Amino acid sequence: MNILLVAINAKYIHSNLAVYSLRAYAKEYRNQISICEYTINNRVDEIIENIYWRKPDILAFSCYIWNIEYVNKITKEIRKVLPNTKIWLGGPEAYYNSKNMLINHPEIDLVMKGEGEETFRELLSMEISHTVKIENILGVDYIDSNGDFVENPLRVAMDMSTIPFPYEDLKDFENKIIYYESSRGCPFLCSYCLSSVEKQLRFRNIEIVKKELQFFIDNKTSQVKFVDRTFNCNKTHAMEIWKYIYEHDNGITNFHFEVAADLIGEDELELMSKMRPGLIQLEIGVQSTNEDTIREIRRKMDLDKLKQVTTKVHSFNNIHQHLDLIAGLPYEGMDSFKRSFDEVYRMAPDQLQLGFLKVLAGSYMYDKADDYGVKYKEYPPYEVMATEWISYDEILHLKLIEEMVETYYNSGQFRFTIKAIEKLYESPYKMFEDIGLAYEGILDKNSKHTRMARYKVLDEFSKSKDVDITEYLTLDMYLRENMKTRPPFSKDLSKYKDIIKHIARLLKLEKQNHIEVFKKSVLDEKWICEMLDYEEILLNEIQSENIGLSNREFVSEKNDIVFAIFDYTNRNPLNYQCKLLIVNV
Repeated sequence: MNILLVAINAKYIHSNLAVYSLRAYAKEYRNQISICEYTINNRVDEIIENIYWRKPDILAFSCYIWNIEYVNKITKEIRKVLPNTKIWLGGPEAYYNSKNMLINHPEIDLVMKGEGEETFRELLSMEISHTVKIENILGVDYIDSNGDFVENPLRVAMDMSTIPFPYEDLKDFENKIIYYESSRGCPFLCSYCLSSVEKQLRFRNIEIVKKELQFFIDNKTSQVKFVDRTFNCNKTHAMEIWKYIYEHDNGITNFHFEVAADLIGEDELELMSKMRPGLIQLEIGVQSTNEDTIREIRRKMDLDKLKQVTTKVHSFNNIHQHLDLIAGLPYEGMDSFKRSFDEVYRMAPDQLQLGFLKVLAGSYMYDKADDYGVKYKEYPPYEVMATEWISYDEILHLKLIEEMVETYYNSGQFRFTIKAIEKLYESPYKMFEDIGLAYEGILDKNSKHTRMARYKVLDEFSKSKDVDITEYLTLDMYLRENMKTRPPFSKDLSKYKDIIKHIARLLKLEKQNHIEVFKKSVLDEKWICEMLDYEEILLNEIQSENIGLSNREFVSEKNDIVFAIFDYTNRNPLNYQCKLLIVNV
């Protein structure tokens, strides 16, 4: 029998842990199971054709908010050309809408609910070995022969340690994020999150986890993303894992964790301070700083402790921190959201994710939507449009703020420039609002917004404020890109041509006392010509900034015109900025 598990991911770099876990658990049928991963950028017709030529007897889809519309289209059409193929759905977007799904989509044979490993294996046993009947399989909904909807009971929570390791080899995961789970369930009850529905928190045996982590380390996997909902809710479990990856660091692999920052203690911070830059990164859901909002969404958070921890981690200069905010939560109007934004921005995250409330079937927020006056889209991702506290006009305005934060902050491409503009504002929110209005006024909505065009916006915006940020714009551009031509806003360096040639000659020399300051950046002529650029900057301005360049080296303490040498073979693993040397000649 030919069984095909299908995942449709949001991006190419993503992978789908669920389908690999299902296949690993159904080990007795391993040779009959294949996996296909697509993305939402694939054409629907392309996916249908690809599935058709595989001629599966059983076709199972992993369903989420980002792919359910694709799945619905594909299953409807594939049924026409593969009439005898059994079509199964699993995942949260099928599970919590199973009745409507089965009634409105008669091409679907059944929906798997909850944890799918045991259910999937029993269903295969039913189809292949005929040892069990569907009415006796837990965790399944279906339409019976009389046309009635049947809802079988859910399974009890699984022992995490009984689930086989899902990865056999990693040849199919090059340039992709690998997802891994060491626990299931969540101790918190956040009303917007489906993880709060699953009450039982379970952990995988720590010795098994260590062996599996070593597999990733040995294979020099670029990134492993833990899908544990609150990774550090069990301190002992979290510390064992963090100690292991610290002690077995291969210098390459990055591990991503979603954590509650206010649960992090001094011993965890001490360990983090020793880690290689880029070994771990942390995602921290703040969501709001409004106490009434936090209480209403049933979230527990010590905001003062969270601030202390994020500030401490930031001081280490070795860990990327990603902080989240959610717009559209109860009791959060625009004034409140602006305060939340400013407060989180001042925590200096490497990325600030401005998300919008999604009202998911099965969540407590879904049940309370009418009480809060929440209006949300009826199609995925079921995003908020308005609430009792915030209007649709204001939501649309926040979309502009989100775009500006993504473009000018989260991209990491404008660090110096944004820091310079910040000095003009008491409120970071107001700064991004003004930049957004300028952005809309300067750039044509129908044109492609190139990186140079985005620099143009900041250049013109600063001129309207009577501020010169040319040096910062130029520095930001060269820190990220080895430009072939000088940007239009940069200064003319032709009068410094002889000095630049002199710096190049110095770089060619080795082990001479008068150029000892260059240290490991002494390079051969070919490398210099291809990989270095020079830019005039003011030393006192650079010294006054305290961002992003922990690896900078100053040759002189003079407050006069100096030169920057950009080393593109030596990049910061946290922000991808190149090595910078400041030189007086």
